Amino acid sequence: MAAARCLLLRASPPAPNPPEIAKAFSPIIASSSSSSAAASLPLPAAVPPSSGRRIPPLRCSSSSSSQGSASPDIAVLLEVEGVLADVYRFGNRQAFNVAFQNLGLDCANWTEPIYADLVRKASGDEERMLLLFFNRIGWPTSLPTNEKESFIKGVLREKLKALEVFSASDSLPLRPGVEKFIDDALNEGVPVAILTTYGRNGEKTSRSIIEKLGQERTAKIHIIGKEEVEKSLYGQLVLGEGVASSLDEQLVREAQKAASAEKQRIAEEVASILKLSVDINAASESSEKIIVTLRAGSEYVGRDVQNCILVAGSQSGVLAAERIGMPCIVVRSRPSWMDLAAQT
Repeated sequence: MAAARCLLLRASPPAPNPPEIAKAFSPIIASSSSSSAAASLPLPAAVPPSSGRRIPPLRCSSSSSSQGSASPDIAVLLEVEGVLADVYRFGNRQAFNVAFQNLGLDCANWTEPIYADLVRKASGDEERMLLLFFNRIGWPTSLPTNEKESFIKGVLREKLKALEVFSASDSLPLRPGVEKFIDDALNEGVPVAILTTYGRNGEKTSRSIIEKLGQERTAKIHIIGKEEVEKSLYGQLVLGEGVASSLDEQLVREAQKAASAEKQRIAEEVASILKLSVDINAASESSEKIIVTLRAGSEYVGRDVQNCILVAGSQSGVLAAERIGMPCIVVRSRPSWMDLAAQT
């Protein structure tokens, strides 16, 4: 299966009154009249972060509009975090600071430089970020050593509550140009779906951000949440709900579980020697969840996987799209760029 074509975009605000879809999301649809698969769309090369060159704007206008031909073959799937709103840059840090205040941790305050440094060193893993931070400044004196793990989980729970409140407020705006991008795509007959199931901060946060698009606009968009994924044909097959698996499929699944268990056992043995913590199963299950969501999204928009373009704000979305041959474009935010750079 052909690998997905990915492009990293600099998400800058659009120029005033742009005649085409917002430049913050350019270029996604090269020609809606093309009958070829989206994987072969002529996407330009990515621009390195140090370059001052502007990326060409997204244009949805094409000969299909003037000739009155059938709807285009492509569709757009949008992640929420990092795409509809820059949660990584403008939400997470503030939510952590609110959590610290609510827990009485007056010594903890993450400025932008501190937050960026922790994201880079922990590759975006929030548990590791907290561990690195408190190892650096010192843990609460009243906290027993054997309760550090529960303390970290408590901070993360409080942070999630704060982010849910923050995302529903006007303090977390939509990215500049995202509304115009969606409107222009819909006007060109390009189906749009928004994926809410695998965001790092949960579906409630994603739904709050989607509400900022307005009821009239969201009524024209496919919202792919947990329920929609479970009802999709692919979701039923993979998740084992609604459609009976054949004996061969069940045997294959059991064999895969056995193989994963053995890999996990070996990994844990090595980790105990190196004093590391690993979890192969968690990464595998997370990737599978994203793939199921992407395939469900393609079902709801009525397009083949290769003809759907994922606009991603996360590395996990990019990797999942690559596995199934779905073209993708990465909208850059500062922490997510560092996550990607750390892996290259």
